[in-house]
Order: sequence, then C-alpha cells, then structure tokens
Amino acid sequence: MKIRYLHTMVRVKDLEKSIAFYELLGLRETRRWDNEGGRFTLVFMAPEGQEECPVELTWNWDGDEGLPSDSRHFGHLAYEVEDIYALCQHLMDNGVTINRPPRDGRMAFVRSPDNISVELLQEGQAKEPAEPWKSMENTGHW
Repeated sequence: MKIRYLHTMVRVKDLEKSIAFYELLGLRETRRWDNEGGRFTLVFMAPEGQEECPVELTWNWDGDEGLPSDSRHFGHLAYEVEDIYALCQHLMDNGVTINRPPRDGRMAFVRSPDNISVELLQEGQAKEPAEPWKSMENTGHW
C-alpha cells in the first residue's frame, strides 16, 4: 500500500497574522481557495522548492464558535533550517518569542499567532553553542 504526505492543517483565527508569521519562517503562499458556500478560506504555504510539503491554514470566516470540540490536539510543525541562529534572530527581530532557544545549536521552538508549536531543526550537524542562545531560558510552553 502506497501513502504520500499531502499537508498539515492548522486552524487559524487571524489569517493575515498567520500568513505573516509563516512568511517569517520562509514559507510562501502556493495556493488559496475561498469557499463561499462553506464560508472558509484555505491557504497553502510551503518553503520554496518544497511545494509538495505545505501547511494548510484554515480560516473560518464566521469564527470557530459553535464548531464541535472533539478534544483533538496538535503536536507541532517541524522545519529543517539552514542557520538556526540566523532564523531565530530574524524571528525575534520581528516580535516572535523564542519559546525554546537553540541552546544546543540544533533545536528551537516558537509558537504561531494561533499557538501552533513550530520546531526548528538545524540542517546537518548542530552549530557550536553560542550566546545569546546558550544562556537563554525557555519562555512559556513549547
């Protein structure tokens, strides 16, 4: 039996804020679908050259109140990055909290505007531990 990854869907409350956050990570909008009848918008975002691996942002035009709560929980999105220190600095410079700093030169966690946990992993070998990351404490949950 064959299986192929399609996408990860996350529900968002503010579509424009969420798009801006994922753009800071380096993702770009690859397609969009506005559904008048269902009153929702789907925006697919992926890293350049990896359009087959998108995150699907689902935005309900009338909000999420009244939707059934089935207690499903979401773990995290994970992205391999070329330079974890440079990306974390870029995110911080744009107001994103680094919840789990890359103290080990390998892994960091941030949260989207919708509280989605995003894991950032250094490509290849871990970078040499360096300040300010080495001594930075965790902030909130990740």
